[in-house]
Amino acid sequence: MKSILVASENPSAVDTIRDSFHHEYRIDVARGPEECLELFRRKRCEFLFIDVTLLRRLQPPTADAADYRLSLSVLWQVYPTVQIIVMASQERIRDAVMAVKAGAGNYVTFPISREELRHVTETVYKTVLMKSELNYLREKLWQSDSLEIANTSSPVMREVFDKVKAVASMKTTVLLTGETGTGKGTLAKLIHRCSNRAKAQLIHVHCGAIQDTLLESELFGHEKGAFTGADRRKLGKFEIAHKGTIFLDEIGTLTHAAQIRLLQVLQEQNIQRVGGEAELPVDVRVIAATNSNLEEMVGRGDFRNDLYYRLSVFPVEVPPLRERREDIPFLADSFLRELNRMNAKEIRDIDPRVLEAFARYPWPGNIREMKNLMERAYVIEKSSVLTPASFPGELFQKGRHEGAEPPDNGRTLGEVKSEAVRKYLEKTLARHEGRIRETAEAAGITTRQLHKLMMRYGLRKETYKKSGF
Repeated sequence: MKSILVASENPSAVDTIRDSFHHEYRIDVARGPEECLELFRRKRCEFLFIDVTLLRRLQPPTADAADYRLSLSVLWQVYPTVQIIVMASQERIRDAVMAVKAGAGNYVTFPISREELRHVTETVYKTVLMKSELNYLREKLWQSDSLEIANTSSPVMREVFDKVKAVASMKTTVLLTGETGTGKGTLAKLIHRCSNRAKAQLIHVHCGAIQDTLLESELFGHEKGAFTGADRRKLGKFEIAHKGTIFLDEIGTLTHAAQIRLLQVLQEQNIQRVGGEAELPVDVRVIAATNSNLEEMVGRGDFRNDLYYRLSVFPVEVPPLRERREDIPFLADSFLRELNRMNAKEIRDIDPRVLEAFARYPWPGNIREMKNLMERAYVIEKSSVLTPASFPGELFQKGRHEGAEPPDNGRTLGEVKSEAVRKYLEKTLARHEGRIRETAEAAGITTRQLHKLMMRYGLRKETYKKSGF
């Protein structure tokens, strides 16, 4: 039989509760805080009716009288699911309300009536039931909607998916960090689909692909006549994403002006179109992503520290593919199934030698590079199995990838990473003979980002052009 614990010094209230619920619940009574805790620890109960004065006495003597969270936490540490209903006199209603704000389920006032008791307990029970159903539906949605995406054998990726699962149902701003091609965009879609905004739109904005002069207009919209060529009013991405989610990819490329405007939106929850004066409220969940080190950018003055703190409320670092090699066979098989679904052609399997080469390769372009290689091989392959002949020869040069160089303890992680990026750019530029657009597409970045990287590492496209071009 389910139980109710009544902690009260009011005999009339105890009798009313006993008369109201004795057919459905076993009723236990405590007359003071010590007896309440003793009974509470000894017997599990579904409801605890407690005088607000006794609840206050569960706190440490030095605690703030207005802070009922400490009292409630003492009880929740024993039974986290217990529903606590506070009882108070008319003079102590303010305290009862404060207890409810601190987390109690509801309150009733003396003298207690049976009708009020029934109403309050039914309301609390329905709320609990609704939360349970919502959690069940979210769990079911996660299992059905993300099973393919979240299938991983990697411990580091399991941690990532656990974080994504925990934050998906909230409005919390998420910052996804990691190298280019690690799947940050896929995780952003997963967060949106498993949120309570899933029926609204997910707006994807690639900040690095928009011209600096048009960025604010794209994000926040503009009024007619705001600038040359603005012949009509345009809604910005934030306005379009109202009640939904906006995914700001490559957030590190934002100009200082756009950073200030974005900070205002995050703080004030409203926007102002370029050339406009009206403030428009927006309800938007923000997910940002970057392959840059924003902390270093803050240190250099390239990124505002206040915006960084606003964006990194819930940071999720996505590991590179070389740190989750356990997932390579699954990813390869998943890409092959996707290619078969999208095309009339059917390739049944992947040659084991290809998977062995995949396991050795460092994957500087991560998952995006693997997907591109798989698609090119799929187009070329003439048999029913993806064979080594359909992939670049360098993928199978064992000496270049096996026994990777040990880390140089004399260099920082940033220096090692910079060298790897420079080598990757040199190799990709050479493969495409210095052609900027093709190189950027192969690297999975914009031409604007490629130009910035080439300037940073002192690379010139002319160096990689064949003679005669």
